[in-house]
Amino acid sequence: MWTKEVLGTDVYHLVAAFVIYSMLGWLLESIYMSICNRKLTNRGFARSPFCPIYGFGAVSCYLLLSPLKGQYVKIYLIGAVLATLFEYLVGRGMLRLFGEIWWDYKEKPFNFQGIICLESTIAWGFYALGVIGFVHAGVYRLIDRVAFDRGVRLVEIILCVVTVDYVIQLLRAFHIDVREKGAQFRERCRSLIARWY
Repeated sequence: MWTKEVLGTDVYHLVAAFVIYSMLGWLLESIYMSICNRKLTNRGFARSPFCPIYGFGAVSCYLLLSPLKGQYVKIYLIGAVLATLFEYLVGRGMLRLFGEIWWDYKEKPFNFQGIICLESTIAWGFYALGVIGFVHAGVYRLIDRVAFDRGVRLVEIILCVVTVDYVIQLLRAFHIDVREKGAQFRERCRSLIARWY
């Protein structure tokens, strides 16, 4: 699975890049918001230093826009529009799932529903240029510095930890008491077993 090619890149490099971008995105946004709030701020949904919106966005940006390498205006414009659309869709999805969005652009000029704004759209275009121009090559060099087997194991461990972290946070967000549900599940199993014996 890890060596299978997708759009000219193997799955291992894509998944490892997703992990790195998710962690870098968390770091940059947490630093920025900590400065803005004048206190340490975790910008992730969970406790782990991981924002998958950045990982998905950067890897998608690379896959979609790398054929345009050298065409800076196109990369900027398409990157800005696609990232803004992605941010809007994620925001709408969060509203449906959680009843809230974890960012608020209502105070920003030229915002739409507080989910997207012109300032972010402008920034997304520059991010697209950065990813295509030099960041992605550096991320791949970092990935290649680790032996393949170790890299796969490291990616698997990180994704397992993040998955557990996110499941716990989702259970909390939906107010699901795992102990109560576990007790109900055990009771159902006991009654099912009792019927057969």
